Amino acid sequence: MHGLIARTLQCFLQDTYGQGIWQTIAELAKLDFDDFEAMLDYDARTVEQVVDAAGMCLEKSRDALLEDVGTYLITHPNNEGLRRLMRYGGVDFFDFLHSLEDLPGRTRLAVADLQLPELELTDSAPGQFLLSCHSGAAELAGFGFVLVGVLRAMADDYGALVILDHRGALGEAEVIDITVVETDFAEGRSFELAAAPPPIRRETTS
Repeated sequence: MHGLIARTLQCFLQDTYGQGIWQTIAELAKLDFDDFEAMLDYDARTVEQVVDAAGMCLEKSRDALLEDVGTYLITHPNNEGLRRLMRYGGVDFFDFLHSLEDLPGRTRLAVADLQLPELELTDSAPGQFLLSCHSGAAELAGFGFVLVGVLRAMADDYGALVILDHRGALGEAEVIDITVVETDFAEGRSFELAAAPPPIRRETTS
């Protein structure tokens, strides 16, 4: 498994629950090292042991834990760069949804050997969508629940009222039911496509 996924899981646990909880989880998972390294590869079973140990320690189901990881990826201040990347998907939540199919390809431009599930969005009715997460190439089982957390956080970021339902697996794909109730339900988080230019310094003469 790509070390970036493992490192992200560790950072989520440390940033959300503290270093002490991470150390307890690492001991339960029987890790023989202190930290995951983003540029290394790890046996998938090692990362799965961390997920299982975290669920036991925090008394959370695997699905809820992975959804929390997705929310963390968008909302935590340490991940502002990722949040900005996702916001480049469009000016509103509808645009963002239609940009999701390009996400695995954009990710590979940044990290060539990181395999994310292929995503397929279909319109089932006005304001209703089905997002298929083809996890055959994914390096973490249950990626669809991470995606639910991302979608929920992004809906809040845009100020949209959205209902999400992880409908389970259909073949190799996890299916997420998305209902956009209102795109302007609340004020979204502040976002600018480009940072404001620095002020021009004018020389003064005496």
